[in-house]
Amino acid sequence: MAGTQSQATSIDALDKEQMKTLSDFLTSYNKLSEMCFTDCVRDFTSRTLRETEEKCSLNCMEKYLKMNQRISQRFQEFQLISNENALAMAQKTNKS
Repeated sequence: MAGTQSQATSIDALDKEQMKTLSDFLTSYNKLSEMCFTDCVRDFTSRTLRETEEKCSLNCMEKYLKMNQRISQRFQEFQLISNENALAMAQKTNKS
């Protein structure tokens, strides 16, 4: 019985984590869509995008995604350095 309850708890935790990941993705996607739409779409007299609006939207999206990737990369590098420093400090403390 305890094993079943433990499995249910871990499945609930996994579901919550997946929901948070999905929520974060959708929030980011909505921000990107709104930002690029606001910056690029100017003509509301037609149902189709003008070529300039489409190019602007694609450039906007590409810049946003590259910026997001760059920030993530820098964060990972920072985390790696931070973890290495913490490990070195822990080893130094253990030797003392």
